[in-house]
Amino acid sequence: MPDKRSADQRRRDFDSIYDGFDAEKTGTQASRCSQCGVPFCQVYCPLSNNIPDWLRLTAEDRLQEAYQMAAATNTFPEICGSICPQDRLCEGNCVIEQAGHGTVTIGAVEKYVTEKAFDEGWVKPRLPKQELAQSVGIIGAGPGGLAAAEMLRSMGYQVTVYDRYDRPGGLLIYGIPNFKLEKYVVARRIELLEAQGVKFKTNVDIGGGTRFDSIRAAHDSILIATGVYKARELALPGAGLDNVVPALDYLIAANRTGLGDKVEDFENGRLNANGKKVVVIGGGDTAMDCVRTAVRQGATSVKCMYRRDRDNMPGSVREVQNAEEENVEFVWLSAPLALHGSAPGPVTGIRAQQMYLGLPDASGRRTPQAQENANFDMDADLVIKALGFEAEDIPALFGVPELAVTASGTLAVDDGTLMTALDGVFAAGDIVRGASLVVWAIKDGRHAALAMHSYMEDAGRGRLRGKDAF
Repeated sequence: MPDKRSADQRRRDFDSIYDGFDAEKTGTQASRCSQCGVPFCQVYCPLSNNIPDWLRLTAEDRLQEAYQMAAATNTFPEICGSICPQDRLCEGNCVIEQAGHGTVTIGAVEKYVTEKAFDEGWVKPRLPKQELAQSVGIIGAGPGGLAAAEMLRSMGYQVTVYDRYDRPGGLLIYGIPNFKLEKYVVARRIELLEAQGVKFKTNVDIGGGTRFDSIRAAHDSILIATGVYKARELALPGAGLDNVVPALDYLIAANRTGLGDKVEDFENGRLNANGKKVVVIGGGDTAMDCVRTAVRQGATSVKCMYRRDRDNMPGSVREVQNAEEENVEFVWLSAPLALHGSAPGPVTGIRAQQMYLGLPDASGRRTPQAQENANFDMDADLVIKALGFEAEDIPALFGVPELAVTASGTLAVDDGTLMTALDGVFAAGDIVRGASLVVWAIKDGRHAALAMHSYMEDAGRGRLRGKDAF
């Protein structure tokens, strides 16, 4: 892996923790690829990136070709190189890693190659060869919506992306801390999309000030790529106390502040960990983002409470290691019972219980079980709920009850076309899949773009047939 800055340095700022590869180290790493007959790195990549091919090109110092190969299947290789959990995907399934010799550091090489491409001016907006009259409206400027916008615009469609926030990028901008994904990386891609001809309309509140029907009427097809933002709640005594906050609220406030925005709840301390004893409840990547952000904000202590053990934690192993290096304490096999404090005042602590892992459930994961007479208390001035996300009620929010949903509340679509119950209205990303990885959202956005292209081609041929009939 690339060298990391010392934990003491990292705790003081929100800059990237990695120093990055130089050309020599990149070539050395790329040359370690054994060019497997069955490349498991590619098999386990959601985008089926041609990893061995662009590693070989990198090893041969054919970096422009390597970038072109990487960009052929991935709309945002520099973003995936930074934030993909490679230890669970490509690198974790590398044959060299499985043989015990240490993985090829695919993500770091991908990031280096793409940054080199930007530095050399090899990255250009994909301008369409011809302009088409048909237009597309995309609701949501996160990774899925942006990936679809890039592909559809390159085909010649007139593309407008709508978003509720004041900047495009979705969770890439507001949900992921700068030490994992520097914001200039996202802004640079947005500028490329604008140069390509994609139009962005921000601060659009669909179902509030803007009717979904009006957007649908303005376009030949629609893609809903809103993601999932509704936080799972703690159904515990004391859950309504002050300073018990959802993870996304906390991360958005931190990211906005880093971008130079004035955030009232950060200024008044509600969403600021400075000087506080922080407990984050949850074990996924969002929980890791929260604990590492709290460290950088100057918390006096940061603990992560998770009901399973380290081996059964859903988040990235590397992120857990990074957090431990930065003095985060993990309280394994524990679950909250109640939050201490006097309403309407702030939280003062947590009553928790020790857990043990029982028999596997239907998913194959061992089920947490409570130990008898094994309760304990922890002090806390700020409790962050990082229990995952659920889909908002999009049919009600958009005022379109005809949109069908699944049992989990995500939008129901045709598996092949990603079309919803409404003709010409498609959906992709987390709002269909449920809370997942950025790389899966990119894959779904690209899939949706191809499906929408087929739909609009068929619709165009239908109009021509109708005209000829008369």
